[in-house]
Amino acid sequence: MAVIDGEHYPPVTEAALRELEQRGHEILAAVLVGGKEKLAAEGLDVLGSIPVKSGGDPREVLDRALLDHAVDAVIDLSDEPVLDYRRRHELAALSLYRGVPYEGADFLFRPPPRPRIATKPSLAIVGTGKRTGKTAVAGFAARTLHEAGRSPVIVAMGRGGPPEPVVLRGDEVSLTPQDLMELADSGAHAASDYVEDALLGRVPTVGCRRCGGGLAGGVEISNVPEGVRKANDLPGDLLLLEGSGSAVPPVHADVTSLVVPASIRQEYVRGYFGPYRLLLADFVFVTMAEHPFASPTRVEELISALRSAFRPESHRDQKRDRKGELQVVRTVFRPTPTRAVAGADAYVATTAPEVVAPTLRRHLEERYQCKVVGISHALGDRGRLRADLNEASGRMQVLLCEIKAAGIDVATRWALSEGVEVVYMDNVPEGVNGDDPTEQILSAAALADERYKEGK
Repeated sequence: MAVIDGEHYPPVTEAALRELEQRGHEILAAVLVGGKEKLAAEGLDVLGSIPVKSGGDPREVLDRALLDHAVDAVIDLSDEPVLDYRRRHELAALSLYRGVPYEGADFLFRPPPRPRIATKPSLAIVGTGKRTGKTAVAGFAARTLHEAGRSPVIVAMGRGGPPEPVVLRGDEVSLTPQDLMELADSGAHAASDYVEDALLGRVPTVGCRRCGGGLAGGVEISNVPEGVRKANDLPGDLLLLEGSGSAVPPVHADVTSLVVPASIRQEYVRGYFGPYRLLLADFVFVTMAEHPFASPTRVEELISALRSAFRPESHRDQKRDRKGELQVVRTVFRPTPTRAVAGADAYVATTAPEVVAPTLRRHLEERYQCKVVGISHALGDRGRLRADLNEASGRMQVLLCEIKAAGIDVATRWALSEGVEVVYMDNVPEGVNGDDPTEQILSAAALADERYKEGK
């Protein structure tokens, strides 16, 4: 299928289509995406023997054409100013969403492979980048589903994951700081997402790795498919497929929840391949929806952009119903120790930026009745973290630490050597402005059940 415009003189476009056919392509249809300067008043219905589809929103026209024609590729013969950078990426995202490569004069985008491997319903939790809160949301989802009587299994992939998928039965074992140190001393990344998920979610997890990340969330190297096969054999009735950074698990998911920080630049949502992630998504968690990450006005602007995102028709072999409006829930993260710390002098090691220190301190002291004697925001900087901990030596009874970055090999090791108790800390998403993250997770799981049964 070809994408064309009315800024090219029709005989030029027709000649280009003939040349493509001479190169071995069979052009089933052309989609007119705009431009009138060189078109006759009556428009354009055909170029030679090739029908031309047009009218209304170019995304709608392209989507209908992709549903009507089984094509192997979309070839873009348009150009500026009809397709600016954002509009071209929107069309490319739609083509990839339909599983069709999108190519032009000097580019080629391929849909990331997402084969159906799971033998139980699946819910993907993916993000727009690193430090968006995916792992916190995945852990929250696991606990929420377990409390509702479900038996979720988390498959997590990370840039520090194991060479072969590893099963960790968080539902059967209670991991201690000493256990995590042994894992770190064995050469493993003890703060990998699957370890955090097992300890904080208390569900079975499968740890996987990936290397490389594409513009649309594809991965270059990954053992996630093998990890999902292992998860299929574990006791459970739902798979939670956790993304890594902006990468999407390279397997099919029945439902997708997208995690978007309130501080994100809108171009990362509406431009580049943000539209592709929005097309995949059924639900959106907006995280950190508070000052100093974003003002109320900026949060509402983001919500508006998400809710107005283009929603295509359902797949060709189903009734053509439009996907519903994206379901969006606004949340903030609150630190949650894994055991009581009331009355203790606590030092906090976190990946959170320094601007949120007052909020962290106030929440921990008011809700958990500890005294925060200091905070290091350098969990991702080993040298600075060691310096912060050494400077705070002798002032703490408890180290409150996230299971991230250098939380095990540096922070936990230091605390154990100093005789300081380590208490790991979760970041729990709490709804704001009446939004309910629990309801969204339960709705997502129910939709995953429905789609799995229907084979969508």
